[in-house]
Amino acid sequence: MACVIGVYSVTLIFFITWLLMKAEIDVCKKGNVTVSPARTILLGSVVNISCLLNSKQGCSRTSDFQKLTFYQNRIRVNSLKSHSLSIQVSNLHLGTTVFMCKVSCGGHLESQVCGADISVGIIPEQPQNLSCSQLGEHGNVVCSWDKGRDTHLYTEHTLRLTGPDNLNLEKQCAVYQGDLDLGISLSPTSPEANYTAKVVAVNSLGNSSSLPLVFSFMDIVKPLPPSDIRADFPNLLANFCTLHWQDQGSVVLNRIQFRPVHRITWETVHVTNAGGRCVLYNLEPFTEYEFQISSRLHSVKGRWSDWSKSLRTQTPKEEPVGTLDVWYTMDDLEGDLQNISLFWKNMSVSEARGNILGYRVTAQEATRNSSAEPPALEYFTTHTHFAMIVPQKDHVVAVSAVSSKGSTSPVWTFIARQPREAPQNVLAKSQETDGIRVTWDPPGEATTSVKEYLVEWRELSSGGSMSSPVNWFRLPTVNTSAVISDHINIYLCYHIRLCALWGNGVGCASTWANLTSKEPSTGPQVQSVTVGKGTASVTWEELPAQEQRGCLLYYKIYLQELHANSVTHIFEIPYEMATTSHLIRGLKPGVTYVLWMTASTAAGEGPRGNERELSLEGAPDWTVLVALIAVTLIAVGIFSRSRIRAKVKSAIYALQPQWYHQDIPDPANSIWAKKYAVVEDEMQFHFDIFSNWSSSEEPETLEINEVLQKAAPTLQETHPSCWPRNHNLHESGRESWLQVPKSLKVKPEYGVSHPSTPGSLQVEKGQGVDPYRAIGPGGPKTEDPASHLSDIPVVYLPANMDYLPSNLDYLPSIATDPLEDSELHSLSFSIFPKGSFHPQICGDKLTLDRVKIDSGAITH
Repeated sequence: MACVIGVYSVTLIFFITWLLMKAEIDVCKKGNVTVSPARTILLGSVVNISCLLNSKQGCSRTSDFQKLTFYQNRIRVNSLKSHSLSIQVSNLHLGTTVFMCKVSCGGHLESQVCGADISVGIIPEQPQNLSCSQLGEHGNVVCSWDKGRDTHLYTEHTLRLTGPDNLNLEKQCAVYQGDLDLGISLSPTSPEANYTAKVVAVNSLGNSSSLPLVFSFMDIVKPLPPSDIRADFPNLLANFCTLHWQDQGSVVLNRIQFRPVHRITWETVHVTNAGGRCVLYNLEPFTEYEFQISSRLHSVKGRWSDWSKSLRTQTPKEEPVGTLDVWYTMDDLEGDLQNISLFWKNMSVSEARGNILGYRVTAQEATRNSSAEPPALEYFTTHTHFAMIVPQKDHVVAVSAVSSKGSTSPVWTFIARQPREAPQNVLAKSQETDGIRVTWDPPGEATTSVKEYLVEWRELSSGGSMSSPVNWFRLPTVNTSAVISDHINIYLCYHIRLCALWGNGVGCASTWANLTSKEPSTGPQVQSVTVGKGTASVTWEELPAQEQRGCLLYYKIYLQELHANSVTHIFEIPYEMATTSHLIRGLKPGVTYVLWMTASTAAGEGPRGNERELSLEGAPDWTVLVALIAVTLIAVGIFSRSRIRAKVKSAIYALQPQWYHQDIPDPANSIWAKKYAVVEDEMQFHFDIFSNWSSSEEPETLEINEVLQKAAPTLQETHPSCWPRNHNLHESGRESWLQVPKSLKVKPEYGVSHPSTPGSLQVEKGQGVDPYRAIGPGGPKTEDPASHLSDIPVVYLPANMDYLPSNLDYLPSIATDPLEDSELHSLSFSIFPKGSFHPQICGDKLTLDRVKIDSGAITH
């Protein structure tokens, strides 16, 4: 077919050449162009080209000059004012070069005279690698060869075949396409007869021929590939199979190649006179295999057929073999419990030998007492991990794989409650694209008892959690370094744990590392800020692992006062110690700050996160408060009338709860009253700061002794629930003195005696003391307390009379009658009480805010 196309192409070339020659007759009517030695030359030859005008084709006017010009591929080469022009050209390139001669008269436009095409080529090279083949016993002989370099000229190839029975065959191919079909078939009746083939290449510059090729029928016939391939597994056994196929022709030798589909390399088996059947051994159970077969007509020579179509089939299942690679982690829980997490790797196809239905986990408490062996706990899971909660004791755990054909031998692991000695100086360093290198020192003494090392790593997720899958591999004890290269991603942080596996436990040490780190791509996002007096509690979101871009080293919290030009506070929080919140102390109360955060890796600090404004609460200005109290006290000292002083003191007491919120004390039973009870009876307290402002009149005090005895039976029976349960006045029988200004009269409201003061009062004229001052127990007072209570008149206080409101239960009643200025010297009180009490309340009860202290003599 290729040669037929070549013949058509040659005919077309001749037709085009004839048209050009005919056109040249008309084109060259003004003159001729001649080429010497020839228009087809060998590469590197020199050629002479001449242009000559015809006698009557020159310029018609004598005044016009005549000029001839040569062009080479439209590039001007030479010019001359004459009727003829000659040039010599060398170093022409392979292929065709066009020369054109033109004439001009008196500088006018040029007109074409004639032209010539010069072809440059080479002699054909010797054809190489001649080979012939016949597809099947009845196919045609097809030959091919290498023609060598392109001659850039028309070259014809002729194949000559000679053989027995006067075989003499020539086949020409004008344009070589690679294969030449001779159109004949060699007979299998003479398989050993020899044939000779030869190729000759010819062009206008010369010719060359190939070396002769001698072959026989057996040498060149290529059998057709086998067909109808199938595989049988007798008794559903996977260790061998029987392969069947159908040969095409008189095949003597077969070769079979097979492999599991997940592998690259093939296994090859040769069988002679197989008759389309072969038994293969040592196949892997439950594995998909691929089979192909090729055949040959002779055992030692001849050509192999192409490979047959692939047959894919799966071998039967069998009982799984091998052992599981099991590892574990352990965490302590509350209540003397521990969480044991088991992990194991998937079995290979050759080990599983079928579908693994699940895994059987058996756990048992380790004990040396065989007579009281605890029961074993058995679990089943379809995952490659399992967690269980057991008491904090030593355990042994076994894991085995289960399939429909059976199960593997259990792998027993001893989980010791107390860890053993761990490897020392564990370091992890990035090796760029090679992975992470981990180095360590042996765990110290008795290293010969270490069975092996185990290197574990897992991705450190956001917030420091380790929920990602665990990866590990084991190493012999001679190793003190390892490179982690599998399941490692760039810019992620990994928690690495190195464990020494002893015979009865493990000792582990951990570290962190990353393959390559960059600064975090974003900053932590602050969620909330809770402010107090000089404090702020900051809560933020953890950076996602892909935005951390390495192992985080620390967080930074920046605080800048609003409208300030520089940062005023920087708090650095190590990442391994950080949660997602932090309490900041030592800030200025009442100041507004701008807060933001950053995160840092070994590569540097990342950008800032979002900004939050926080305004701190203002604390009490104690300087102003003290000044206010001093001014108030000065005003009290200046005012001479007791009514005004009483009003000022009432105002101070009314303001006190705004800054003080403790429980309100009982003045008679407060801490300071008990403290001063041990002071000498005659000790007096005065406000020295008022000595220059008070009146010169000396205060008159009246000392009243309060005898603390058992209360009258009638009061206890009338209001038994009003008496304090833990009041020591009912048990000790001691006496206490209470000094008050003279002429004070106690009037109980609603005629009910105050249950907290069961003693009597004695007033001595000419004495005035602090009503809050308690002088220690003593005083031979033997009067019946009920006698004084009965003499106190029943008075209903009008609403407009001066007395303290009920929310100031801890304050004494203010006298309605004015006091002299001199009496102020003997008053001693505290704005901030030092004790506390709970006023007793019951029925129509009497509390301190219902006691009216009035001037005048006390009625006995």
